Amino acid sequence: MAEIQKNETSPSGKIFDLEILKRLFQFIKPYNLKFYSLVLTIMLGASLAPVLPLLIRQTIDGPVSAGNYNGLAKMMAIMITILIVQSLIQFTNTYLAGWLGQNIIRDIRVQLYHKILHLRLKFFDDTPIGRLVTRTISDIETLADVFSDGIAAIAGDILQLVLIISVMFYTDWRLSLISLCTIPFMLVSTYVFKEKVKKSFNEVRNAVANLNSFVQEHITGMNIVQIFNSEKIEFDKFHQINVKHRDENIKSIMYYSIYYPVAEVIAALGTGLVVWFGAKQMLNAEVTYGTVTAFIMFINIFFRPIRMIADRMNTLQMGIVSTDRILKLLDSEDYTTNDGSKKANLNGEVAFKNVWFAYNNENYVLKNISFNVKQGETVAFVGATGAGKSSIINLLSRFYDINKGEILIDNHDVKEYELRNLREQIGVVLQDVFLFSDTIEKNITLGDESISREKIVEAAKLVGVHDFIMQLPNGYDYNVQERGATLSVGQRQLISFVRAMVHEPKIIVLDEATSSVDTETEELIQSAIDKLMRGRTSIVIAHRLSTIQKANKIIVLDKGQIMEEGNHDELLKLDGFYANLYQMQYKEMFV
Repeated sequence: MAEIQKNETSPSGKIFDLEILKRLFQFIKPYNLKFYSLVLTIMLGASLAPVLPLLIRQTIDGPVSAGNYNGLAKMMAIMITILIVQSLIQFTNTYLAGWLGQNIIRDIRVQLYHKILHLRLKFFDDTPIGRLVTRTISDIETLADVFSDGIAAIAGDILQLVLIISVMFYTDWRLSLISLCTIPFMLVSTYVFKEKVKKSFNEVRNAVANLNSFVQEHITGMNIVQIFNSEKIEFDKFHQINVKHRDENIKSIMYYSIYYPVAEVIAALGTGLVVWFGAKQMLNAEVTYGTVTAFIMFINIFFRPIRMIADRMNTLQMGIVSTDRILKLLDSEDYTTNDGSKKANLNGEVAFKNVWFAYNNENYVLKNISFNVKQGETVAFVGATGAGKSSIINLLSRFYDINKGEILIDNHDVKEYELRNLREQIGVVLQDVFLFSDTIEKNITLGDESISREKIVEAAKLVGVHDFIMQLPNGYDYNVQERGATLSVGQRQLISFVRAMVHEPKIIVLDEATSSVDTETEELIQSAIDKLMRGRTSIVIAHRLSTIQKANKIIVLDKGQIMEEGNHDELLKLDGFYANLYQMQYKEMFV
């Protein structure tokens, strides 16, 4: 994680990072035929570049000088044919490069999203979601240009330069020297441009990531922004980030605005020198008019790939920076290891043995926790906010791994179970219910096609939510919009109970499952909860002590430690932590 964050602000390094390029080429392997076809067509296109000036020279010095109209027509036909072939090659290059780039970024995006799906929750605690969006969308899109204007295109430009220089010296070495005397100026300006734009592009990518992070976070928390009248403050923050984004882009545009006119002036200077020297040679009959014309064309063809190489080098640099960031995410080992191979139908016996856990490996939120839950029993956890209640259920499903101790299910360490097998048998109903922008049915089944509509309806009737769903437009096919925005908190909670029921878990976890609903709704789902818990091991976290008085065991947590343990009556007799909590809540209910 530190690597990823650090890379946001570090300047880009080497253009040709061989390790990164090697990794990048691994994604090309499935498309080797297309890639080598692209390389071949680029080389063919580069090989044809010097042909047209030579044909022009031959035409001027031959048929045109001799007044041979038939010869002129023949040469025109050959040149038209060459132009058509070049156009076809250009079309093939563009299509193959685009096809290759889009298929590769599709593969990388699939791999990256698959990786993100399996990262442990701690990673998302530390990483802004906007940065992950930037990785998955913007950075990967940048890679498409690496294949359309990157390595293969640069190789083609270099080959074209070599061929043109060879043909020029073969044609006339004196004109060649005159033509190429401006190259040092072009190379110096190109190098300066490359270095400036390289740094600028990296700053642009950082600005994009910051912009994405800010927008995603603040749109998600828009209700808080408006509740506390923070619109102006947040707008000012956004304005500053946006200004930074604009300035970095303008800086990049400025470098292009300077470089291209300078490059044109240098190319024009080379053309002027050829015309001046060539005219003197023509007057002395030492060179033909056709040769001078060909060299004017050579200069234009020669300087174009030099300018393109500078641009493509920067495209490649952007690709290297984006690839480096993507590979850091792909290589991240911040995921829950799935080394377990045990697949079994759980009975539901749970045991924590001397468990220590910290989110940051320093400040323990659970300290030497030990308890047992027998099959079919209900254990409830109570305590103040931050006591460690929610951490216990996160550890049971291996959303986080413990620092010390053991967590056993059916006398086997949870790490022995195959992760999917473990989680599909633990049903969790959270306080903050998340619904996707989809239908009610899809939010209940979560895409599991083995769950039939009949089973959904049966569970909905058990919870008591079926009539409410049928009153909605399209019933179970009603789209709840993003995060279930069209439903109330209580309605979302009821749907989460249906979701837990249809997956038929062996262990049920209720994390403040009724704390967000009113008394009437709580009464509606309480009987359904009792049915859901029947025959299953249940772990309940609740602020409302009235909902857990029937639990087989109540564990009182304070600052990550077990303070008391027993059933409701036993804990009241102790007149300790639990009794104080009960009396405080009793007063709140009847004052």
